[in-house]
Amino acid sequence: MESNTINRYTVTAALPYANGPVHIGHLAGCYIPADIYVRYLRLKGKDVLFVCGSDEHGIPITIKAKNESVSPQEVVDKYHAIMKNAFDAFGIDFDIYSRTSADIHKETASAFFLDLYKKGELIEKETEEFFDPEANEFLADRYIVGTCPSCSNPDAYGDQCEKCGKSLSPEELINPISKLSGAVPVKRKTVHWYIDLGKHQDEWLKQWIESKKGEWKSNVMGQCLSWMGEGENKLKPRAVTRDLKWGVPVPAEIPGHEGKMLYVWFDAPIGYISATKDFFNKKANQKPQWVKGNSWEDYWAEGKTNLIHFIGKDNIVFHCIIFPSMLKSFGNLTLPANVPANEFLNLEGDKISTSRNWAVWLHEYLQDMPGREDELRYVLTANMPETKDNDFIWKYDGTDNTTDSFQARVNNELVNNLGNFVNRVMVLIHKFNDGKIPVSNPLYVMPEEDELYSFSETQIELISSKIENFEFRAALSEIMKLSSAGNKFLQVAEPWKTYKKNPQAALQSLLVGARLTNALAILIAPFLPHTSKKLAIALNLNELSWISLKDKSYMHISGSLNPLELLFKKVEENEISVQLEKLETNRKQGSISTQTQKKELISPSKPEIQFDDFSKIDIRIGTIIHAEKVPKADKLLKLSVNTGIDTRTILSGIAEHFTPEEVIGKQVTVLVNLAPRKMRGIESQGMILMAEDADGKLVFVKSETMINPGSEVR
Repeated sequence: MESNTINRYTVTAALPYANGPVHIGHLAGCYIPADIYVRYLRLKGKDVLFVCGSDEHGIPITIKAKNESVSPQEVVDKYHAIMKNAFDAFGIDFDIYSRTSADIHKETASAFFLDLYKKGELIEKETEEFFDPEANEFLADRYIVGTCPSCSNPDAYGDQCEKCGKSLSPEELINPISKLSGAVPVKRKTVHWYIDLGKHQDEWLKQWIESKKGEWKSNVMGQCLSWMGEGENKLKPRAVTRDLKWGVPVPAEIPGHEGKMLYVWFDAPIGYISATKDFFNKKANQKPQWVKGNSWEDYWAEGKTNLIHFIGKDNIVFHCIIFPSMLKSFGNLTLPANVPANEFLNLEGDKISTSRNWAVWLHEYLQDMPGREDELRYVLTANMPETKDNDFIWKYDGTDNTTDSFQARVNNELVNNLGNFVNRVMVLIHKFNDGKIPVSNPLYVMPEEDELYSFSETQIELISSKIENFEFRAALSEIMKLSSAGNKFLQVAEPWKTYKKNPQAALQSLLVGARLTNALAILIAPFLPHTSKKLAIALNLNELSWISLKDKSYMHISGSLNPLELLFKKVEENEISVQLEKLETNRKQGSISTQTQKKELISPSKPEIQFDDFSKIDIRIGTIIHAEKVPKADKLLKLSVNTGIDTRTILSGIAEHFTPEEVIGKQVTVLVNLAPRKMRGIESQGMILMAEDADGKLVFVKSETMINPGSEVR
């Protein structure tokens, strides 16, 4: 949390694309952490506004509409409703969940663009863009596919390779084709507007980002600084418009606006601002108590608020470099105070994939496991990918590898720890004191009681610190340690035995349990809101406040308890079996779908060439004699290859598939007469060619015998 005097917070969660439902990777990446942080701020009495909404102008939406033979509006209407309803049911408590197809957003984004245009912050230039001669339209980056120059993935998009994660431009793709028709795109002239990121880098951006060292996560800082090189590697101007048919139109006041739309990455983050406007338009007279401002400017004006963006790591550049440059160009708007981006969550050891339906979808989970919202929140928080990718596993099989599974965490931690403690306290107070919270009796205070209170104070401070540093996994772990301490105290006090001989001593220990239950009800509120609400009702609490933990007023609990059912139920084998069977079905269907998609992409043949063209290609057999990782490049190996002609350096994007030790001695086919190309300051003198198996794994093409380096492939 910012160590300044600004007590207002504007918290955003990444706008999800309205081309599909929300899955557990989205939840663990940004929505649960954002919700935890906001709920904590509210409990502390802070002025906070929590905004989000559907991003409805992305190219994936138009692709979905084309594939389903419906309009883009029908697509976004469908998925906006699914996502909003799922968020509501799950307990992600946005103050406003808006959408970028709303008029308020179109007006806001259009006005933002016009303001930058009038201030001279945009560069207008003519460029050549890819055009589909058969479909007769310009192609957005996502409508172009080809081979990734880094990892050789043949299905990379024109803006990003989803296999290796590299950001791309269509010009970098090898053998690009149009997804609309399968035709080879051609270049045609068009005019667009750009924001000059290089100018911002020189004038303030790099210095501003460097000033965040020690505050921002290292993964966020590292990615930002890796983008901002020197000289030729400085940030380049970035287009803010596209030739599209779906989106926010370029304002009609601007000459040449016809057929131009705002590029989705430009229009989407403005959605945070338009959502804030939407909130005050709709809820100005019925604001929740934690929203103390009176206009959208109160939550966006420079110097008035702390802007916190919760995102996944694939959005770091947009929220830390591009959007701040837009805000700075507009003027008098706040820059982000922090961008606590998370890494990715995998599923059962495999990357979550919407195209393969390899995911746990939130709306389906809510149907399959009603009443278990907090269990999923707990497991996703406990396994949150805060500093590195993590995994979600359903079943506990008794091995160490599955102690973090959904089943193990619910049964061993929620049921046996937190649930067990609260249940024993509540049941025994009802049994021994007619449901009335005991009155303190100093004569029967045990030494362990003071020790527990002291430990509680330490834990409360530690939990607060962890939350404010965006360490939600650690904060949750500390809460569970406090619950464990409560269980240990009960085991020592044994009120179920003591009551027969010394009822006052037993009741005193149960008062300690009630006080700790009160504290836990507050502490878990940001993490397990449904459970916290049940406890608050059972304890007859009108409201929960973090302040009561600080001033110890939570100790002054009194009155009668309401009945409380078991907080958590064990996850049975049949529940897990249903989920695993569903995943297995999805895996099979996804595999078939992926193969079909690949065939569809491969089926259009490339333009016919003459034998003379083919004869120019020089492919030889080579042997890898040395390999090493390229510093600060997770995907690249630097190879020394004996081509028979010479020994040359070749950079290859295979580091995710092989270690340097695994490739030494391997024979490969080498395109030896490819023009040299510099990457990461190293000149690559050719390209090795590899095959990809059905699972997307790169493999060496083997021969029965060793072949002399330099042998030609004909």
